[in-house]
Amino acid sequence: MKFIYQSWWKIGAVVLIIYTIIAGFLIPVPALPILHETIRNVYFHVPMWMAMFVVFGISVVYSIKYLSTGKEEYDLVAIESVNTGVFFYVLGLLSGMLWARFTWGEFWSNDPKQNSAAIAFLLYCAYLVLRNSIDEEQKRARISAIYNIFAFPVMVVLLFILPRMTDSLHPGNGGNPAFGKYDMDNMMRAVFYPACIGWIFIAIWIATLRYRIRLIENKNLTSI
Repeated sequence: MKFIYQSWWKIGAVVLIIYTIIAGFLIPVPALPILHETIRNVYFHVPMWMAMFVVFGISVVYSIKYLSTGKEEYDLVAIESVNTGVFFYVLGLLSGMLWARFTWGEFWSNDPKQNSAAIAFLLYCAYLVLRNSIDEEQKRARISAIYNIFAFPVMVVLLFILPRMTDSLHPGNGGNPAFGKYDMDNMMRAVFYPACIGWIFIAIWIATLRYRIRLIENKNLTSI
């Protein structure tokens, strides 16, 4: 009972992801021009982006906490949340490129949303490079925390504001309606929302595991 009480959200995440995969491929979807069956990708592409935003947001919170307290544990949570967010960022980019191939005709069409996403991705790659280039632990933690705090709002601008200011093929940008407004019926919503919750919980779970592994590694290093 104690295990179930402590791990209910992990069990729920697994159940939701299994449900998403099965229902996502089996339930009927609206017969829309151009999209056709590819609209099923909304169960994976969008939730992965949402999971990415959640763990990036967590990293910002703990970067602020580190600057306020100087506790090493907060820095470890921040970096492992970023590492997890980058992983989901890659999944979001790849699933988006695959979707673009079948709806826009090519994997990369230089759409403003795609270009902004690529720039934001490089922004976080630069964060990882910066962190690995500094040897002194406290200096590395402080500089990377400050960088991380400013990187998050820049990413939001790149992904949500700039693409809306120009023509874009991407739904919800450049005057195009988002999927939820016209195209998703109630059956799709019954899969989409659980998918978002499930992928967010999976992302938090991965970040938690990475944090615990990092703690063990640090303890082993200090004991040598």
